[in-house]
Formats: sequence, structure tokens, C-alpha cells
Amino acid sequence: MNGMRRTVVRGAAAAAAMHGHRSMMWGSAFVPSSSSRERQAARSRHYATTVAPPKNGPATWDGASLSQSDFMEKDTVLVTDYNDNLIGSASKRAAHEFSPAQPRGICHRAFSVFLFDASTNELLLQQRAAGKITFPNVWTNTCCSHPLHGMEVSETDGPGDVRNGSVHGVKNAAKRKLEHELGIPAGELPVEAFKFLTRVHYWASDSVTHGEKSPWGEHEIDYILFATVPSKSQLTLSPNGEEVDDVRWVTNRQLSEMFADPGLLFSPWFRIIAKRWMMNETGSQRGWWDDLDRTMNTDEFCDYDTIYRFDPPEEHMGGAGDAGPLFDAPL
Repeated sequence: MNGMRRTVVRGAAAAAAMHGHRSMMWGSAFVPSSSSRERQAARSRHYATTVAPPKNGPATWDGASLSQSDFMEKDTVLVTDYNDNLIGSASKRAAHEFSPAQPRGICHRAFSVFLFDASTNELLLQQRAAGKITFPNVWTNTCCSHPLHGMEVSETDGPGDVRNGSVHGVKNAAKRKLEHELGIPAGELPVEAFKFLTRVHYWASDSVTHGEKSPWGEHEIDYILFATVPSKSQLTLSPNGEEVDDVRWVTNRQLSEMFADPGLLFSPWFRIIAKRWMMNETGSQRGWWDDLDRTMNTDEFCDYDTIYRFDPPEEHMGGAGDAGPLFDAPL
């Protein structure tokens, strides 16, 4: 992604030439094929009956008092169109349900945090708890979750926030969930510690852990946030057993070895982001993690204009809605 902000590539073929992969990317607008337009029209009709308008008034959030089922019912995610325009809200459950009526759930905003030890260049991974409803037991990046609507400390960003790269709403959500899942006090990772890189739009059925007709999955426009600490010894880390089964600091090489282990499960979004952009195994240029100092201290890898889009690998197709490729380009 070197020089992404200077060049907006349109179309799958040009994207592949630039980055050595076949995910799809557009600039400010999603340009669907005719079959995609038909699918979008159906989704728009569906949204009209299932997506609630945003609620009024700030809300407090107490993760310690809620069960996994409570989170699914009470958390209100930000529903977007495919160009990341906010169009409403929905319960976490509704957004993640895969069914014939909504084969890929409801598109909503998310974030993925990648936290590094700057002294060793190690990345902090977590293994999602076995009790999680969606994607249990999988290894993934440091923290991945959703900004919520109507929070007392706002987690909503507008187009201007994305254009200037500030995205304080998403960063506020990241601080909340890092404390909830990993016990990292908000004061140890202030908003200024997070580097917003870009957005990726993906979907995936949770068919590996829930079976071929899984009723659960993800469909997100995911904000990628990097952060570093001078040393892991300076970080308070106390994982919440309801959210996290294990944590591990890994080098680039160690993560590659984990990916090669058939006995380990990984979230589809993390595996693709890591291999195609962080470690850049398919391209000639260095990835975000390969040159962490430059990633954190320059804007060379930042692209606030483009939304990168990819379908999941074959094992995450299908689900209860028998969903096939959305972007008309396989990985």
C-alpha cells in the first residue's frame, strides 16, 4: 500500500496489479456490477423494514454486567451503506444474523486494533473465548469490535472525520473495548496513541466454527488502527475470561508459523489483513508491520479515501443464507 493516498486505483485488475492480490478497491464510491446492483436493491428494501433509526440520548455501557447474549441484544451497532455512510442502527444480533432474508447480515461499522511492542516489534494477539457467540476459539488481532450508537462518549464519526484521519469515535470505541476485553486502562492508550490507516469492507460466514449453515457471520466496514507501546512491560494486561481465552505476543516470523499450523483457527479478517497488507507476503513492497516505524511516524501507508473490499475464502462462504461472492472477484 505504499503511496496509497497519492493513487486511487479503480477496478479489480488495477488493484491486483498495484498490490499483488485480487481484493477489490474503489475510491469514494462502490461501483457494483449489474448483479451486485440487484443484490443492493434487495438489501435496501430489507433495510427499510429491519434497520432502526439512530436512538436519541447518550448511553452508558457497563461490560462487566452483561453476558454474551446481553451484548447481542443490547449493543447497538452503526449500520452503513457500502460507502460507509451512516444510515441507521441495529442490534448486534440483527447485524450478525445470516439468513435467506439477509444472506450476509447487515453491513455495519467496526474496528480492528493491532497493538505492538515497539522494542521487540511483537504484535499482541488474542484468542477469542470459547463462549463467544460469533467466531469463538479463533486467534485474531489484539482487539476487534464495534463503535456503538448513542454512547455518552461519542463513538460516531462523520465523513469529515474520516477525510482528516482523526476518527475519534472509532478510537473511543477501541479504548472502551481494550479495557473490557484485555484490562488495558484507558489512560495507558490515549486516543492519540492510535494510528488510523484505512478501511476494509468484508463479509464472512462463521461456517468453520458453526457449520455450513451457520446463522452467524460478519459484514463490516472495518477501520484499521495501529498502536505501539515502548515495551510490553509497561502495559497493564488482564484479559477478561468471558471474552478472551489466551493472549500471545508474536514476531512476524512466529505469526507465519502459526498460520501454517492446521490445528489453529484464525478469524478470516485477520488472516487476510495480515497476509495482504501487514506482512505483504503477496507483494514486492514492504508491509505495515515490516516497516512499523514508518507506518507509525509517517502517513505513507494511510489511505482515508479508499475502502478496500474482499470476499472471504471459500470456507467462509455460504452460511444460513447460502451467500456467494459479493464483489464479483474471488480471492
